[in-house]
This record gives sequence, structure tokens and C-alpha cells, in this order.
Amino acid sequence: MTSTGDDVAVGGVCSVHVQRTGRTVADRGWEARPAEPGGAEPARGGPRIGRFPAVQGGQPDIERLAPTSALVGYRGPTACAAAGITYRQLDYWARTGLLEPSVRSVYPASTHRLYSFRDILTLKIVKRLLDAGVSLQNIRVAVTHLQSAEIGDLAGLTLMCDGATVYECSTPQQVVDLLKGGQGVFGIAVGAVWKELESSLGRLHAERTDTGETLVGQDPADELAQRRNRAG
Repeated sequence: MTSTGDDVAVGGVCSVHVQRTGRTVADRGWEARPAEPGGAEPARGGPRIGRFPAVQGGQPDIERLAPTSALVGYRGPTACAAAGITYRQLDYWARTGLLEPSVRSVYPASTHRLYSFRDILTLKIVKRLLDAGVSLQNIRVAVTHLQSAEIGDLAGLTLMCDGATVYECSTPQQVVDLLKGGQGVFGIAVGAVWKELESSLGRLHAERTDTGETLVGQDPADELAQRRNRAG
């Protein structure tokens, strides 16, 4: 039976060091679909494809979307696969208010939950804190700060934890000062988790938040195999 985090012992109130840096995350370019043999343009009738996502025919010109785009949302099973959690955990955390999907909830009942990149980044961090034995009470406080931070600031944050308390550090000096205390701690570099998640989500299916159309992820390994087959 998989833990949902509600059986973790409750610790003290979370201490958070907050210093916003205003750091932004640079936009990432995406490769266009290669031209057909002989230099011809891709057929107009078929789907036009970027590295992420492959776009269905008939969509607007805003089509080469990064996984972090506000126009991209992810359903529950995709969020679970990317965050490394079970659907039971995802459902429990949504129902108890630990982390609800910011793009779309299950109301009305005929719809599917839809999570943003930021939501899944937070889910992934929650999973790591839970595995480290952090209390659910402190995890809730950490989630609140992660959700309230500017999206561009997240990549510059490091979460330090001694097993009972989570500390939010925005500068290397804050990390050093915390380590001087002598207690055993571990750290989560949010920027590293960001890059890892961005790579994995680029290979998974998504949904446009404005049109509801399916966006098909592109696995670089599959793309390379296709190019080799065409060359052969």
C-alpha cells in the first residue's frame, strides 16, 4: 500500500528564508520539422511537428510550445509519470488540498484534471521531501511558498531540509550559513529538478489549454531513429 504522506509524523513549523532574486528563465528554442527530400516543404495537409509538441493539423500558428508554456497542460497520468508518484497519491493530495491542479480541476465531473508545469514541478519536490521523512505539515508550508514565488525565481532556489524543517535558500551564502549549524541536512536544487522535468515532459503527451487539442510528445531517440531510417 502506497503512502500518501498523511502518516508522516508532524514536525515543527517550517522556517523559510525568502529572498527573491528576480531571476528569469530564458526561453528555449525548438527545432522545426525537417524539409521533405529534395528540399520540398512539408505537406500542408499533415501535422506540422516541432521537437515538442507535435501539433495536430488545423491548430493556430502558435504551435512550437515549450513544456513550460502556459498554453500547455498535463493530465493526471502524465503528471504522475513525470513526478514519480502514484495516481492514488495525486488524487489524495488534490482532494485534501495539498496541491490542486491550477489549470483545471475535476469540476464539472465530465472533465479531467489538468496540471501546469509548475504544478508538476511542485509535485516532484513534494515527493522528494516526503521520501526524506519531512512532515506533511512542513511540506504544506513549503508548497505554499513554492506556489507563491515568481515562476522565474524558482530555478534559483535551493530547499534545504534537516528531516524536520524545510529552509528556502535563494543565495549560496544562505546555504553555507545553514550548513555551519552542524546538523545533517540535504538539499534540493529546484533548478536541477526544473531541467530534469522539462526534458521528461517534452517526451510525454500534453493538451493545449486554449483549444483542448492533444499535443504529442517527441522522444529524441525516436526522432533520431526516424532520421536514420529515412537516410537508409
